[in-house]
Amino acid sequence: MNCEPPTKGKIIVFGILFWYPLAGVTYQFLHYMLGLRQLGYDPYYIEDSGRWIYNPLINDLSPDATENIKRVAPILEAYSFKERWGFRGHYPGGECYGMSEAQILNLYKEADAFLNVTGAQEIREEHLACRRRIYVESDPVGSQIRVVQGDETLIADLEAHDTHFSFGENLGAPDCGVPTSRFEWLPTRQPIVTDLWHTSDNMPGIAYNTITTWDNKGGKDITYQGETYYWRKAREFEKFIDLPHQCSVQFEIAAADISQDVRYLLQKHGWSQVDSMELSQNLNSYRNYIQRSRGEFTVAKDQYTRLHSGWFSDRSACYLAAGRPVITQETGFSKFLPTGKGLFAFKTMEDILAAVDAIESDYEGNCRAAREIASEYFAAEKVIGSLMERAGL
Repeated sequence: MNCEPPTKGKIIVFGILFWYPLAGVTYQFLHYMLGLRQLGYDPYYIEDSGRWIYNPLINDLSPDATENIKRVAPILEAYSFKERWGFRGHYPGGECYGMSEAQILNLYKEADAFLNVTGAQEIREEHLACRRRIYVESDPVGSQIRVVQGDETLIADLEAHDTHFSFGENLGAPDCGVPTSRFEWLPTRQPIVTDLWHTSDNMPGIAYNTITTWDNKGGKDITYQGETYYWRKAREFEKFIDLPHQCSVQFEIAAADISQDVRYLLQKHGWSQVDSMELSQNLNSYRNYIQRSRGEFTVAKDQYTRLHSGWFSDRSACYLAAGRPVITQETGFSKFLPTGKGLFAFKTMEDILAAVDAIESDYEGNCRAAREIASEYFAAEKVIGSLMERAGL
């Protein structure tokens, strides 16, 4: 990793590392922090929200962030971000960890910009002291539709930012059904520090797998122009539930909170299932699960596919970086990423079967192609470098 002295100024990364302290989210933000440092910036990670954190130990929200801090802070400090992180619970009884409240408030005045990654940080008066404010949206569709429907709270939050990026790389294109009035959405994708995913163990597993939430909670289904667009991964998996019975290879889903009925459904149709919460407790078990897969088979949410948003999963990018081929549902991303070797987009069961045949007929070649796609299209220095340049930094 590049640890040269920073030359390009201080950048704050806002996010949900402490709010949701599981490995997939940790990697998502670690890639931003390390990528910024590689490019010569001096990155700081800050959470300063009015919402309670999610505590995995009780599987519920809590105002006490102590356990989450114990999980995440050592990871940041292991990558040399000691004294460059802070958590302020901006709610009654909320406490400050890492940097002091005075240091955090002073950082807002000193920083050259902040990246509000996932748009998780609500913007208050003190945040406006930061001279450049960049919104980086990982989940498109919902916010664009809410803007059109007149959600004044969201509109005000977006207006507090200078530049807006989205993982919806197809937003604004003629074949995209997502409305984009009022704000200009610039395309971006998940940055990956590919060195984190390289492995000397090139022996693949026997199953194509994925790490997912089977039945997404939170009421994020959205109605637009008389149509309901769904947020549930289960709805898409069920369309292809018989896949294992049509292939000679094995398939597995890592998911949490699977009901007995769903577990029976998966077993009946030939799927293996493991607990994603258990393997997401630390970085190594999460990364090892991906590295030891045969590849990823996954679906995308209805919101992303039906409206042709161009979204691509940050987790799928990690599979590619680990040299594991990816078969994933088409959202329009194939306009921007190469498919047909290492990465495959599907709409139908026939597409999936053809992708499996193509991978299995030249497995090593597809593993190499996956790594090449990650290096060319997801490398953190390229993705973040492009984002910062377009944001005027």
